Amino acid sequence: MSGELSLDTLLATLTTTLAEGIYVFATVAPEAMPATITPRMIFAEAEGITLILLREEAEAHGIPFEFPSRMITLDVHSSLEAVGFIARIATELAKHGMGVNPVSGFYHDHLFVPEGREQDALRILREIVACK
Repeated sequence: MSGELSLDTLLATLTTTLAEGIYVFATVAPEAMPATITPRMIFAEAEGITLILLREEAEAHGIPFEFPSRMITLDVHSSLEAVGFIARIATELAKHGMGVNPVSGFYHDHLFVPEGREQDALRILREIVACK
């Protein structure tokens, strides 16, 4: 198994990277998926294909979208079986009235936070590390 399991270690070694651009969430029917887009994430649901992509790309292809957000990558290699890591972060963000859409990749977790609240989120993440 790869990645860190210890919640204490994950929180103590947490650093972040704020990605460039505004990301949005959209959905398209499988047959309507534009071949020329490069989404950050594609997830097949029963109702359609969920996309996370840059807002300008959605607009250029006429894809309706929701939740303009900024992507913060948690630069610690968390195990896919780590317990409580995202829950702790989401709880702290919620205490500050901030929703978050977390996405777990193989190596890292990524937080999509409301556009305009990214600096608040980064400050809260720094506070979590400082309190560890």
